[in-house]
Amino acid sequence: KLADHVSDGEAAMAEPLSVALHAVNRAGPLLGKRVLVTGCGPIGALAVIAARRAGATQIVATDMAAQPLRAALKVGADQAINVKEQPEALAAFTADKGQFDVLFEASGNARALVGAFDALRPRGIIVQMGLGGEMTLPINTLVAKEFDLRGTFRFHAEFAVAVELLNKRLVDLKPLISATLPYRDAGRAFALAADRSQAMKVLLSFD
Repeated sequence: KLADHVSDGEAAMAEPLSVALHAVNRAGPLLGKRVLVTGCGPIGALAVIAARRAGATQIVATDMAAQPLRAALKVGADQAINVKEQPEALAAFTADKGQFDVLFEASGNARALVGAFDALRPRGIIVQMGLGGEMTLPINTLVAKEFDLRGTFRFHAEFAVAVELLNKRLVDLKPLISATLPYRDAGRAFALAADRSQAMKVLLSFD
């Protein structure tokens, strides 16, 4: 059960938080690890929160829009890179065959996934969260660097964990709630939610 102090808005975020918690479970131990998150929509931003809770010591987030990157910084990313404005920015992390231990790919974009390969260390773990179309991957690179590619889809036991984290105030999801509109304005709410320059999560109120 949700504690009385948890708002309806925060409660609505328990489901997407569960998705991120499941992805972190799929990655394995993150204590002291360096993490890259590509794609900073709601799921990517929540992956930042979940990875930090799991002990990641460095988290870098990338996206092609400024607003999601600002949100990622608010919830704990150490660095946010706009790869549209700075397409070569990840090159700083390619020394010694790659600096990151784990990649959470939350965009569903093949270019984002493959573009992170040089920054991922040999035997790094790739957790594919984002869903897009069919992808073509450079298998030779995946094999040569011995990457571990893991799929993740939704959640199971993590939903109860998400609620417990909210109940104990161990996570703050409020920075990801962009707006709350009355349900009679659902059309406007969906239009706002589709605008990545303005919104992260838009909620409907039934008060």
